[in-house]
Amino acid sequence: MRGRRRRRRDSTIALVLAAVVVTVALIGFASALSKRSVMSIVFHPSANAPAPAAASYDHFAFSMVWLALHREPALPIHGKAAYLVDVDSRVVLWAKDADTPRAPASLTKLMTAMVAADDAGSLDKVVVVDPAATSIEPSLMGLTAGERVTVRDLIYGLFLDSGNDAAEALARGIVPRDRFIRQMNQKAKSIGLTQTQFVNPSGLDAAGHGMSAHDIAHLAAYLDRYYPQLAAIAATKDISIAATDAHKAFAMQNLNRMLWTYPGATGLKTGLTENAGGCWLATATRNGRHLIAVVLNATGYSADDARILLDYGFGIRPTLDFPIGWFSSPD
Repeated sequence: MRGRRRRRRDSTIALVLAAVVVTVALIGFASALSKRSVMSIVFHPSANAPAPAAASYDHFAFSMVWLALHREPALPIHGKAAYLVDVDSRVVLWAKDADTPRAPASLTKLMTAMVAADDAGSLDKVVVVDPAATSIEPSLMGLTAGERVTVRDLIYGLFLDSGNDAAEALARGIVPRDRFIRQMNQKAKSIGLTQTQFVNPSGLDAAGHGMSAHDIAHLAAYLDRYYPQLAAIAATKDISIAATDAHKAFAMQNLNRMLWTYPGATGLKTGLTENAGGCWLATATRNGRHLIAVVLNATGYSADDARILLDYGFGIRPTLDFPIGWFSSPD
């Protein structure tokens, strides 16, 4: 419902702007600058940036105004849903069915990592692997019941190996699993995700488990801004975790091959299930610009779709006569 209201709002604004842009410029430009300009918001904060209180979180109100005023090119995107955002300006550059909830596969794990970090308080907290976590298939970090593994190492397994066992170990090893799932949904609501519902921490297909492409981009921007340690883990190409008295050795290589092949790629997550199809969440930085591309249900083409979107985004530079914040209103 809020997604439809946002589209109607942006379409109305676009029509008004097209008709009276000069008049509005003279009246509103100066006052808009003094109120707020999201152009000044930086995508990569200090590594010590704390997660904000619910009342002060960044809404990441991506604006559709620029897209409404410019012809959207017919990009050869196979995904059933796609979304491209310039994070610094908060401008949507390309969109396809971005507000419909769909199975998100392992893109779910962004929220799992954030809630685990919140609950643990420190990534160095040790978790005892619950036996139930080791029976989850497929995509396994390779955990054994009873191993004692830090939250940090489990999050490496979560992002690099896309380990469903790592997701379940985190969901069961800090607080009770049902509470953890509630926290995932509570956090989704508190940070402004309106087309998201979690049923499990791994992203395996389940009735009622879904996210929209818009919400995934919002979640990615939120993680990068407020959880820089998690973003750094997601950007790691490979890592070897040495064996200890508490656990075996783990050797991991990131499933996100764009980290090797796409100039400026910084993350973030891939996913694949029968219902979700191939999914890709790509973040990249080039010439001081930061883009997020989301592709859902594009089996066999998700990486190609993400590359096409990013290439298009870096090939243009959205500009408006006013700060984007002037157009956006709180949802």
